Amino acid sequence: MKKVKILIPIYNDWQSVFKLIDEINKLNIDPEYEISIVIVNDASNHDRQDEEKNLEKINSIKILNMKVNQGHARCIATGLKYIHEKENFDYIIPMDGDGEDRPEEIKELINQIKNSNGKPIVGLRVKRSESLLFQICYNMHKLITYTFIGKSIKFGNFTCLPKTTVEKMINEKATWNSFSGALKKVENDLVSIPSIRGERYFGPSKMSFYNLIKHSLSIISVFRKTFLIRSAFFIIFYILLIKSNASIITAIPLVFLLVAVYAISNLSLRENMSEFNVCLNSIDNVDNLK
Repeated sequence: MKKVKILIPIYNDWQSVFKLIDEINKLNIDPEYEISIVIVNDASNHDRQDEEKNLEKINSIKILNMKVNQGHARCIATGLKYIHEKENFDYIIPMDGDGEDRPEEIKELINQIKNSNGKPIVGLRVKRSESLLFQICYNMHKLITYTFIGKSIKFGNFTCLPKTTVEKMINEKATWNSFSGALKKVENDLVSIPSIRGERYFGPSKMSFYNLIKHSLSIISVFRKTFLIRSAFFIIFYILLIKSNASIITAIPLVFLLVAVYAISNLSLRENMSEFNVCLNSIDNVDNLK
């Protein structure tokens, strides 16, 4: 029997994550696969109210309670490292705990394993449920990312990682900063399934415009050498283009680019392998719910 660990980072959204667990338990997954859940609690300050339910299709549920809040990407990285070092597993499926990664697609990821030849499987986002403005901003994020690093990254955390990929991820410092960027860096050959972004179970989305920009720049920072080379060519070309009509207005794109270079340089400092190697020390305790 293959062991699948579902990895869920969470901050305060306990109502959603328990609904997600209930929905996972309803899935008719191939009995060849044993499902367990590992939740990384990012130092939530809302009380957790455990619910007594008969979760017969889920083998175990653990909650890793972090000592301090460290952010979404680092919670996933900590979860990957914990499962790799402490658990017996064959595959890890990281996913959001608010319903936007739809639980019914877990079954599609697992069904694809037999056809993947040991490659990681990603949920390729083909449709989103957010507002039109957010979707426009998200498409701009993809365009900017592709323009500056030459890579199209149309997936997020919702993936299915074989053990070989997990080993690469925990030995890649970029994982401590950007999950999707790190995965694209360590694995060029990815298998995909179409994924429809779901609606949150409760409350508004936590992905603000600011967080989307930070997410985009974090991905770019993983491939910062390519970004810096392309930026240098753009600056030279643009200066030659505007030199006869230089003004404050024509200088605005250069200012934005220089700000982006500064931000990406700072974000790249988050790729700290020393911190990543000892991240399990940041776990306060582990609750076994099942």
